[in-house]
Amino acid sequence: MKTLIAAYSAGGLQDSGAARLREAICSRLPRVGLTFQQNCVALTALAVLQWEITFLIMGLGCCILILYLLTTPLWPISALYLTWLTADWRTPEKGGRRSAWVRGWSVWKYFRNYFPIKLVKTCDLPSNRNYVFGYHPHGIMSVGAFCNFCTEATDFSKTFPGIKPSLATLAGQFRLPIFRDYLMAGGLCPVSRGAIDHLLSQPGCGQAVVIVIGGAAESLKCRPGSTHLMLLKRRGFVRLALRHGADLVPVFSFGENDIFHQVALPEGSWAQCLQTRFQKLVGFAPCLFHGRSMLGKHVFGLLPYSLPIHTIVGEPVSVPKIDEPTDEDVERFHTLYVESLVKVFNSNKLKYGLREVDRLVLD
Repeated sequence: MKTLIAAYSAGGLQDSGAARLREAICSRLPRVGLTFQQNCVALTALAVLQWEITFLIMGLGCCILILYLLTTPLWPISALYLTWLTADWRTPEKGGRRSAWVRGWSVWKYFRNYFPIKLVKTCDLPSNRNYVFGYHPHGIMSVGAFCNFCTEATDFSKTFPGIKPSLATLAGQFRLPIFRDYLMAGGLCPVSRGAIDHLLSQPGCGQAVVIVIGGAAESLKCRPGSTHLMLLKRRGFVRLALRHGADLVPVFSFGENDIFHQVALPEGSWAQCLQTRFQKLVGFAPCLFHGRSMLGKHVFGLLPYSLPIHTIVGEPVSVPKIDEPTDEDVERFHTLYVESLVKVFNSNKLKYGLREVDRLVLD
């Protein structure tokens, strides 16, 4: 402050004094900027941490809260909610209840900037068609899928005007009180035939159902640098697209597999067998993984590593409407989809950190 006063006093309102004043202020700006930058880094990490905590424990926490309130004088709150829940039970299967306000929360921009995450458009998607987006790879928590299709942090609605994305996830999560409402607000829907049929059968067009094709089985193969996809035996999404005449759109996120390190369980070990059985029984895989912590990238924790994720939305595969598609129909359009996905990967891999020799490994 003394420096600023001295600069002003030396020149009064003269040009030389003003120049000294500007110089003195500018000499102080880098310190302010550094503090601001540090604050922004902390905010982005907190944004990601709250998202992880929400998806890992909010469902169970809400169940416990509802049951606990039933044992207190506040029991009418739980009773009223459970009564309403009974009447609202089928809403997730009937298009959900998305909220533009929740999707536009400022916290999602901090979430995006932590990595950062970018949505890359390769062509226009006409809003007079419906779409089935196939998202690859699954990664540990499908971070890119959530940020791009459940929030407006990457400006999806501006990038693809007239298209309404709905990310399909485990149906069991929509049975958890309160948590289900949070999921629906972001535009998530159950990955069930009934829910997807409802969305793609709505009057008008512009619906885009996003399915993480590899599912839980693919998450078990997630490793930094891995290009291993579970796709060759996945044909249900193609059959759905044919029944509704929805175009198939390949989506590949470079960097999705790099933000966590998964502990590799020995092949054939009891732990690996238990993990696989749990995945088949419950529908998701209990991965043993780690990232960094709030204390720094060299300390293990649950925060993902802040590495960039680039989500490439490829050209759609035009799909006709066939009420009862045959196996041959499904096979033909599945092949076209795989070819389109491989094209997206090969056309962009050098831009986003992979080598010319890297290839997609399909199972």
